[in-house]
Amino acid sequence: MTEQDQKQLGDTLWNIADTLRGAMNADDFRDYMLSFLFLRYLSDNYETAAQKELGSEYPDNKDTPTVAPLSLWYKNNPDDIKDFEALMRRRVHYVIKPKFLWSSIAEMARTQNDELLNTLEDGFDYIENQSFESTFQGLFSEINLTSDKLGKKYADRNARLCTIIGEIAKGIAKFSTNSDILGDAYEYLIGQFAAGSGKKAGEFYTPQQISSILSEIVTLDSQDPTTGKKKRLDKVFDFACGSGSLLLNVRNKLGAHGIGKIYGQEKNITTYNLARMNMLLHGVKDSEFEIVHGDSLLNDWVMLKEANPAKKMHFDAVVANPPFSYRWEPNEAMGEDFRFKNYGLAPKSAADFAFLLHGFHFLAPEGTMAIVLPHGVLFRGGAEERIRRKLLEDGNIDTVIGLPANLFFSTGIPVCILVLKKCKKSDDVLFINASSSECYEKGKRQNRLNKEHISKIVDTYQFRKEEERYSRRVPLEEIKSNDFNLNISRYISTTVPEDKIELGEEHKKLVDIEREISKAKESHNEFLKELGLSPLP
Repeated sequence: MTEQDQKQLGDTLWNIADTLRGAMNADDFRDYMLSFLFLRYLSDNYETAAQKELGSEYPDNKDTPTVAPLSLWYKNNPDDIKDFEALMRRRVHYVIKPKFLWSSIAEMARTQNDELLNTLEDGFDYIENQSFESTFQGLFSEINLTSDKLGKKYADRNARLCTIIGEIAKGIAKFSTNSDILGDAYEYLIGQFAAGSGKKAGEFYTPQQISSILSEIVTLDSQDPTTGKKKRLDKVFDFACGSGSLLLNVRNKLGAHGIGKIYGQEKNITTYNLARMNMLLHGVKDSEFEIVHGDSLLNDWVMLKEANPAKKMHFDAVVANPPFSYRWEPNEAMGEDFRFKNYGLAPKSAADFAFLLHGFHFLAPEGTMAIVLPHGVLFRGGAEERIRRKLLEDGNIDTVIGLPANLFFSTGIPVCILVLKKCKKSDDVLFINASSSECYEKGKRQNRLNKEHISKIVDTYQFRKEEERYSRRVPLEEIKSNDFNLNISRYISTTVPEDKIELGEEHKKLVDIEREISKAKESHNEFLKELGLSPLP
């Protein structure tokens, strides 16, 4: 499928969503739309695998095109169902009963079947609790098929679902639906819903342009980025993973086999479910990722509670776009937490450094961490200054990248990217000022970075290039003399120099202009004289 076809599929799905949601909140309709798209992917993937396993036994349904081939096979082979499903669990790690397949559900929608809603409820329950055994419990927990937002009575809700599913089925029927294509369509819809959600979008979506910068940086060799990308990352971690798009972007940079396992944590239950669906839609097997629902600041993931440095989890790459200046309530005991003990606690008013220290604690000795934060972390005083000072004195802050304002759906403030390492070789900090007007495209609602802007940022980081008004390597001593303030304008001048004026040349131009004026006036007065009019003074 071409890039144009991919965009057309995304536009088609978005138009369906925009038309059908009516008065329903965009966030609510998003959950229905994306869940149905996910069911379509699971079904297509399962039927393709089933056809491969059954070979010539896979039924031909040309005489009964409205009946799923697997329904025919189940009907004709009742004694073999158990063995077949055991085989499919080994092959694709899940099972879907024929009546719950997308093709069966779509046919019920087409014929306005009164049992569609009940069948969907049973299907979602089956997938959650039996398809994947226990791996994906609660996957559809936020999909309320009995909501009044779909209709006040069962019949109204059933009819509305028939319309929604029927339109989706028609809309995507002409497009190829392999995992990459549906995965891209899913990402496109997440972005579109994020744009329509305004500030709420910050909970679950990192714009692709920002995601690309972070992903490029953490996949480069941490010891010597000039040597290019690492061949493999064993573990990648995002402790505020949202819909998972940032983790998938890292995977995309290295290819499907370039990462051992993906780890993510997400506090919002709806977004957590989106992330798990997103992984599967992009062809990531359930054994290749682990997304956990929980609060990173409280570190309520059992796997990460190991206090023994020799046994704790280490990640080769850590990426994150946590909520900006999030208010939190640290208690005295947290001051002794192994993540914060050596640095101190971030203030209640802004958990930015608490998020940073959480991720940094689990960074491998030769790993790279890239995190998006508000500009305030660069210069705010008090507890944040003490944390910043220690990170700088220990040589852990590698690069500071200033980005333009209004890049995010959730906020219009300018943000920065901090790159941290435990293996930093250089004794300076690279500052990149990518916030000036020539470094981005100005938009009506949002500004954006194009491919050239992104490439310049990554290239500057990779080769630690210095360029007037754009980037500079600043020795730690100079930063120390500025009281460990990392405000970019202290180290990179953003003032555009005024053009030099050669007074002699300018004077000559003025004399020439005066001479031309004088000649023109003399000529004009000659005409006035012939006409008997008074000359110009």
